[in-house]
Amino acid sequence: MLVELGVVEQRYQAVLEVLNDGVPIVEVAARFGVTRQSVHRWLKRYAVQGLAGLVDGSTVPGSCPHQMPARVEARIVELRIAHPGWGPRTIGHWLERDGISPVPGRSSIHRCLVRHGLITPEARKRKKADYIRWERARAMDLWQMDIVGGVRLVDGSEAKIVSGVDDHSRFCISAQVVARATARPTCDALALAMRRHGVPEAILTDNGKVFTGRFGPGTGEVLFDRICRENGIKHLLTAPRSPTTTGKVERFHRTLRETFLTGQVFVDIEDAQAQLDGWVELYNHVRPHQGIGMVPPIERFRLAAASAAPVVELEGAAPDTTTQPEIARRRVNDKGSISFASTRYLAGRWLAGETVEIACDGGVVTISHRGVVVATHARRHQPTKQSAAIARGQNRRPTRTATPRPSASVVSVTRKVDSSGCVCFAGASYRVGNKYRRRQVQVAVIGATVEISIGEELIRQHPAKHDRTREHGALANPGGRPNRTNAA
Repeated sequence: MLVELGVVEQRYQAVLEVLNDGVPIVEVAARFGVTRQSVHRWLKRYAVQGLAGLVDGSTVPGSCPHQMPARVEARIVELRIAHPGWGPRTIGHWLERDGISPVPGRSSIHRCLVRHGLITPEARKRKKADYIRWERARAMDLWQMDIVGGVRLVDGSEAKIVSGVDDHSRFCISAQVVARATARPTCDALALAMRRHGVPEAILTDNGKVFTGRFGPGTGEVLFDRICRENGIKHLLTAPRSPTTTGKVERFHRTLRETFLTGQVFVDIEDAQAQLDGWVELYNHVRPHQGIGMVPPIERFRLAAASAAPVVELEGAAPDTTTQPEIARRRVNDKGSISFASTRYLAGRWLAGETVEIACDGGVVTISHRGVVVATHARRHQPTKQSAAIARGQNRRPTRTATPRPSASVVSVTRKVDSSGCVCFAGASYRVGNKYRRRQVQVAVIGATVEISIGEELIRQHPAKHDRTREHGALANPGGRPNRTNAA
């Protein structure tokens, strides 16, 4: 074997001095500027491989015990090719459902996709921590609606989709294909969604002309506003140039484009609507959603649908065989969490010391306080431990209940609207409106929502943004601080 001399030649000379001349290893190491351990290593390699053993070998390990198996890597590539819109997290979820164990981490799946050229690595432009994330406490509290294009037809025209999702469950409540997204087709899509799923508490949209006359030339309300008013729906608008406020429906548009619209050309609007209905059925009932714990949106949305339907007893009707989910009760600790089936679930620090109810329906764990849903989590505990967790404590002697706290009850405090049209509650400012300046209003906390009213009229509803640990003190002063000039 031919080798390049230089460093190898110096090592060979050091080996010969030890073997032929009998020079001590310590002296040889000092003369060549290396440690004696290096000389010992050269002697061992020379004895086994000869002169070739003095050449630097590769530092690459011969094996990698934790390397991804070839069959798992092939399955990842297969899933990505079949579903180009799936990312590492979704692929990992389906690997777990396929029974693969252990499931590779998200970064390992990402590197596998990069190696096979199935994904282009890009630096994240904005950190996740920079976004303010919020979510309504239950389904049918808020819908997000918008218009999206990209429906290409064979005649060269482009149709639009009037889309809408439920804020809490991400359930698609509207996906109507229209030739032009004008006022009438948009309102027809809203009316169809309400006939199918019911009337929501509020609807959040941007400032498009089909939704509001806020920036239009006229002064009257548009048809969309009129429908909301006549049905008792609170119509909420985003701030100008703030697309992240309606981030859930915008993210729905991205999924719609990546997995359905890209590369599709439809014969006509009827063909597009028929195919879109099939895709929405998979999205709502089959496809796991990352934002709600990798469960389909129907798992959360069906909770509101079940509670919205009243029970009517009919003479001669068959007996009701439906079963309601069993309820377990736990006390919230000082950190705002409960223990259920050896798993911690967050209820809220503002409920510390209170007793809450836990209901498990499918893969969703719902935490309620006096009939108000305060938190919803994807199931993380083992199903085999659920029955024992529900039965725990049912045979115990009833304990003394704590003094009712006003956090989840309909207890209101009086505040005076300042000159900017806002009120202060628990150190946070909530918008009321300029027309209510200098007037007294009532502020109440219902679950994760702050409601502002005058008498029996509800005028504003906001997601709670104040520090929940200061809420008890704010409710303990119904008239506000005496030394404040704007106290009622």
